[in-house]
Amino acid sequence: MTIYKNNYFTGERALFGECNAEIIGATFGKGESPLKESRQINLQAPIFKWKYPLWYSQKITVTNAIFETMARSGIWYTQDITVKNSGIQAPKLFRRCQNVQLEHVHFADAEETLWSCRDVRLTDVQVCGDYFGKDSTNVYLDRVSLVGNYCFDGAKNVEVHHSTFIAKDAFWNCEEVTIYDSTLSGEYLAWNTKHLTLVNCTIESNQGLCYIDHLTLKNCQLLQTDLAFEYCSDIEATVTTTITSVKNPLSGKIHAAGITTLIMDATKIDPSKTTITTDTPITERKDA
Repeated sequence: MTIYKNNYFTGERALFGECNAEIIGATFGKGESPLKESRQINLQAPIFKWKYPLWYSQKITVTNAIFETMARSGIWYTQDITVKNSGIQAPKLFRRCQNVQLEHVHFADAEETLWSCRDVRLTDVQVCGDYFGKDSTNVYLDRVSLVGNYCFDGAKNVEVHHSTFIAKDAFWNCEEVTIYDSTLSGEYLAWNTKHLTLVNCTIESNQGLCYIDHLTLKNCQLLQTDLAFEYCSDIEATVTTTITSVKNPLSGKIHAAGITTLIMDATKIDPSKTTITTDTPITERKDA
């Protein structure tokens, strides 16, 4: 094994194709693709200052790292990478990667980050930025805090625990998403998604949970959520709060503590296909 300690690397492809190395306390200055095509690399406390540091790499471990702003598009087409205890200022990291593990990582600018990746696990991760997780598959999240719109658009097989999302248009166009014990706040939650399950979640969303095929809510709170369930099919929902308004669900069962306004337009849907029950009387009913 080659050991590098406290080196300063500059120039394009400084350690191109490096294999079986331990790199401790290195700074990668100006120069593109310093570790492109690298294999079996253990990076401890590196500082990445420039573009494309880890492309087409395999079996990479990174701890206590800093990715500065110009380390953008930093990790693409890489397999088997773990990043721990690191701060990432650069946007557009992780694209078309496989077997990605992130633990105790802070993304200060996660714009267009984690796109089209497979087999991803995030634990205790903070994210700030739009379009996080687009088109990724087999994603597991635990204790993730995300602030940014359009997260996980087009994602498949996503499992979430103990997380918070402040995001407009979150989880659009997804398939097979299950979210436990989490809070989601933002307009238009999860439109055009198939097989969405929320368990013990708190949701606040203007026109949230619409155009969904096979929607399940178990013991969830819907706070200030209006026009919910529009054109949703195969609903199985148990809601412990009063829903501001429900509009034109296609089919299924909805039970809520209450509904302030229920809109069932028989010119648009067949109201008989949805069973709706409440603990308290529905305040207002509208046919259109």
